[in-house]
Amino acid sequence: MNQSIQQFKADFFKALAHPMRIQILELLSEGAKNVNELQSILGSEGSAVSQQLAVLRSKNVVQGLKEGTTVTYSLRDPLIKDLLEVAKQIFDNHLVDAISMLEDIRKET
Repeated sequence: MNQSIQQFKADFFKALAHPMRIQILELLSEGAKNVNELQSILGSEGSAVSQQLAVLRSKNVVQGLKEGTTVTYSLRDPLIKDLLEVAKQIFDNHLVDAISMLEDIRKET
């Protein structure tokens, strides 16, 4: 596979590699929000939210639309919502496997 595609994928997943960025993306999956709305929902300082939005913006994962003094953020590609849902399903599958193994271990003792 093309090296530049591999690099794009690696950079894209690095942009997702932070719990707050995932939370922000999940919130933006529900609709566009400004920093104050995100800060209020996340219960976090505005500077922390702004830092994470800057990372997501720099990797073209989110986009901002300035309206007066307020910037409203949204997902750059609606498929990100699907990606987050698939990641959740993968996580759920891992949990099911872990629970199954735990049940097997308990049966052995």
